[in-house]
Amino acid sequence: MDQHRSGSQSAAVRPAEPQTVAEIVNSGDPFSVLGPHEVSPNRWEIRAILPEADAAAILDRDGVTVLAPMEKRLPDGFFVGTLTASERPDYRLRIERQGRTEIRHDVYSFGTFLSHDDLMQISDPASDAVYTRLGAHHRDLGGIQGFLFAVWAPNARRVSVVGDFNDWDGRRHPMRRRHEGGVWELFIPNVTPDQRYKFEIVGLQGNLLALKADPIAFAAEHPPATASILKGEPEFRWQDGEWMKSRAARNHRKAPMAIYECHLGSWARVPEEGNRYLSYRELAVRLIPYVKDLGFTHIELLPITEFPFDGSWGYQPISLYAPTSRFGTPEDFAAFVEAAHAAGIGIILDWVPAHFPNDPHGLSYFDGTHLYEHADPRLGFHQDWGTYIYNFERREVMSFLVANARFWLERYHLDGLRVDAVASMLYLDYSRKPGEWIPNRYGGNENLGAIDFIRTMNEVAYASSPGAVTIAEESTAWPGVSHPTYTGGLGFGFKWNMGWMHDTLRYISKDPVFRRYHHHDLTFGLLYAFSENFILPLSHDEVVHGKGSLIGKMPGDQWQRFANLRAYYGFMWGHPGKKLLFMGGEFAQEREWNHDVSLDWHLLSEPLYKGMQALIRDLNRAYRSIPALHEKDCEASGFEWLVADDRDNSVIAWARRGDEENSLAIVVSNFTPVPRVGYRIGVPLAGHYREAVNTDAAIYGGSNMGNLGRVATEESPSHGHPFSLTLTIPPLATLILVLDHEGAEAKI
Repeated sequence: MDQHRSGSQSAAVRPAEPQTVAEIVNSGDPFSVLGPHEVSPNRWEIRAILPEADAAAILDRDGVTVLAPMEKRLPDGFFVGTLTASERPDYRLRIERQGRTEIRHDVYSFGTFLSHDDLMQISDPASDAVYTRLGAHHRDLGGIQGFLFAVWAPNARRVSVVGDFNDWDGRRHPMRRRHEGGVWELFIPNVTPDQRYKFEIVGLQGNLLALKADPIAFAAEHPPATASILKGEPEFRWQDGEWMKSRAARNHRKAPMAIYECHLGSWARVPEEGNRYLSYRELAVRLIPYVKDLGFTHIELLPITEFPFDGSWGYQPISLYAPTSRFGTPEDFAAFVEAAHAAGIGIILDWVPAHFPNDPHGLSYFDGTHLYEHADPRLGFHQDWGTYIYNFERREVMSFLVANARFWLERYHLDGLRVDAVASMLYLDYSRKPGEWIPNRYGGNENLGAIDFIRTMNEVAYASSPGAVTIAEESTAWPGVSHPTYTGGLGFGFKWNMGWMHDTLRYISKDPVFRRYHHHDLTFGLLYAFSENFILPLSHDEVVHGKGSLIGKMPGDQWQRFANLRAYYGFMWGHPGKKLLFMGGEFAQEREWNHDVSLDWHLLSEPLYKGMQALIRDLNRAYRSIPALHEKDCEASGFEWLVADDRDNSVIAWARRGDEENSLAIVVSNFTPVPRVGYRIGVPLAGHYREAVNTDAAIYGGSNMGNLGRVATEESPSHGHPFSLTLTIPPLATLILVLDHEGAEAKI
C-alpha cells in the first residue's frame, strides 16, 4: 500500500462527535479524527471539516460515482459520510458551495511523508534537510499534484496552513504534529505555484499568534505585503559549468579580487515609470556590463534576502531563503547570477545571521515561545538595532542558519557570503553596559554558541561549494578570523580591514598642511596587514548617516578634493589587501547615498567625474594584470617599505612583489599639493620602470605631471638598495611603477 495513502486503521479511534470543530482543529492530531476511519469491520466513516460547504458527498476515485452523501454534523462545517468497503477506500470529496461544485482530494486521506531520519537531520548542521524537507515543496503523487508543507514549531498547540487556496481559514488545513522532531506537516493536493500562504499558529497557552510567514519560503510577496509564495526549486537551467569549474580551481588569496558593492534598489531607477526599480533581468543587462567594463572581479549585493523595510537596506531580513521580490522572481535572480558568471564576474551576498527583526509575521516568538531567539533579553535582544539575536546554541537554529548559507551557495551558485556584524555575534557584551549581559559558562564574554556556529558554517560552506569564499565584517582584534578552524581560527576566507579604513579615511580628510602630524595613520595598518586575509573596504557604511560621500570628505577646493581622492584610490589599489568600493565612489558621487533614489549618473557628463571613473577602470586593470599587485596581497613576503618615515613631505613608498623573482611594482604617494621633483627612492631591481598608473594624469583630471611614462634606475644606492629611481612625484598623487621584465637585473 502506498505509504502516502496510508493511515491509522485501528478500531480505537477518537469519537466522531466532538463538541466543536475547534476541538478537532486544536487537537494537534487532526488525522485521528479526520479522513477515513474503519469504525467497524468493513464500515468506514469519512470525516471532513468543510466550513465553506453547503453540502458534500463522497465520490469514487473516478470523481463521478457517488459512494455516500455526507451529513453536516456541526453547524460550523463538520461533515461525516459512511460507506462499506473491504479495504481502505480511495475516494474524492464533492463540495457544493454557493451554487458551484468542486471535486477535490481529501487532505486527510494521505499519510506521513517525512521519515524519522528526515526529522532527525533537521537538527544536523551538516545536513541540507532544513531546506529540502521543511518549507513548501511541490510533490507529484502518481498524478496527484500538490505541495507538502512542513514547519518546525515544537511548542505550538496547533499549526494550520492558510492561503489563497483555503480562504485563509485556519480550520480547513490543520497540520499533523510529528512529535519526534517538533515538526508539523501536511500535503495539500491541487494547490499551485505562485499562490500565497502562511502558517496560523496557536501557542502553548492557547493564544492565537499573528500569521507567520514560512521561515523556509523560497519566495515572498512584495513588501509591505508579507505572505510567502509557493515555489519549487528555481526553475532555471544553469549553464555556468565552466565558471563553476574554474572557480573551484582558483586560489582566492593569490587572485585579484576587486569588489563593487551594490544596493540594487538605488544603483539606478526608471524615473519615467514612477521611479521604479530595475528588475534582476534589467540589472543583468545594465549593471553587469558596467561592472565588467570597470574591471571589477565581483559584485557584492547588499542583502537581497526578503526584508520588510526598505530603510533597513536588507539588513533586517524576514525570509532568509527568498530573493526579494522587489526585483523579480527566483528565476530572474538566478538569471542575474548566471549573466554575471558569463561575464566573468562573481556574486557575493551580504548575509545576515546575526539578528532578525521583530515583525510579527517573522521568526520572533514563532510558536508562542522564544524559539529562534533567546528568551532572556540580555542574550536575545539587540539594543542598538531593536532586533532579536538567534539562539545559536540551539541545534535546530544553528542548522537553519548553516543550511541557509549552503542554500545560497548551492541553489543560486553564489560565489561568496560576506557575513554581517560578526563582532556582535562573537561578544556577549557587545554594545552592552555592565549588568546588561550574561557571561558564558567560563565567566567570559565570548559567545560560545556563536563561535561554534561560525566555525561550522565556514566548514560546511567550503566543503559543499568549492571555490566559494566567506568574508567577515569584523571590527575587533579577535584573533584568527580568517584562519582555518583546524588551527583554532573562525574559518573565514577573508576579513574586512576596518582599522585600515578608519585610519586612512581620518588621514585623507585632514588638510594636507596637518597631515605630517598624522603620518602614522598611513603606516600603522602595515603592522598587522598580514595577520589576516584582508579586504580593504570603502563600503556603504562610510557614505551614510551624515558621513557624507567619499569626495565630500576630501579637503580643499574642487581640484584638490578630486586630486586627494584620486591619490587615495591609487594608494588603496597599491596597498596589500583585496579591494572593495561602494557604488558611486567610482565616479565621486557628491551627495551622501540615499537608498530611495538612483545614483547621480548625470555627473558623468562632467570631466572630473568621468576622469575619476576612468581612474578606477585603470586601477582595476593594473591590479588584475600586474601579478605583483595581487599575488601576495595576504603575504608579508610580498611587501617592503621603501619610504615610511617622510612625514614632513607626506610621501610614502613601498615595493610589491609577486611570486616570480622579477615581479615587482613600486607604489609612491604624495599627499601634499606640492610636487616633489628629483625625489630619490631606492629599489631592489635595476631596469626601466613604466608608469602603470599616475593618478595626476590629465585623462583623470590631473595636472599631468610625471615621468613621461617611464624612468630608468641609476646605480646610486638609496634606502638600503643598490639602485634608485629619481622621480617627479606629482601633487596629491599616487604613482604605480612596474618593472619591465626585459630590463630587470638580479638583485645585488
